Amino acid sequence: MPLKLIGRINLDLWIIGFVALFLLLLALFDGDLMTARYFFFDVATNEWIARHDWWANELLHTGGRNLMRLVGVLALVAWAASYRSTRLATHRADLGYFAACMVLVPVTIGILKQITNVDCPWDLQGFGGGMPAMSWFESRPAELPRATCFPGAHSSSAFALFGLFFMWRSAKPAWATVALLGTLALGGAFSIAQQSRGAHFLSHDIVSALLAWLICLGLHRFRRRGVTTTS
Repeated sequence: MPLKLIGRINLDLWIIGFVALFLLLLALFDGDLMTARYFFFDVATNEWIARHDWWANELLHTGGRNLMRLVGVLALVAWAASYRSTRLATHRADLGYFAACMVLVPVTIGILKQITNVDCPWDLQGFGGGMPAMSWFESRPAELPRATCFPGAHSSSAFALFGLFFMWRSAKPAWATVALLGTLALGGAFSIAQQSRGAHFLSHDIVSALLAWLICLGLHRFRRRGVTTTS
């Protein structure tokens, strides 16, 4: 195995391990609740700081959602068009990989939201709602209504752009760096908007970022293995 590839594998593992450790610390020390109270929830008014603000609701939530859907559709259209266009044919593998990232990341997060049964912050007692706030290690009482708020779906649509980083990491490292920073910035903006509205806690969006990274990395490894096998 080439030393450069070994280095990348080790870096990927370090990133995954660091994020997993950070999530564990959030869980052990009630980091979600502390972060929400310190940055995003106004105790004096009993309101989330951007619950009704235009920038968080219309711009970054609704507008951001529509933008990422458009990017996903365009990626799928470009991949499909590569079977008819000679110019796009040379980029078919990249287009297919990126389209897969844009589809699989939000779909996976959406499915997990239906399974995990976790409340949104704005539904919790002490944050404007009536549901009991529980730690990660407590079982949610069965008599409570079903909750669908974990992981963060909105931010995952931006974090799906990690696919651009992996797509360019070897051939165009400068582009890959810009893609990584841009993805983190956009995903961070979506996350802050959602947390400011009370739609998600910090851990919800960090888990989305981690899952997006793992999905895009897994697809990238699968794609590279397929190229190696056929060559």
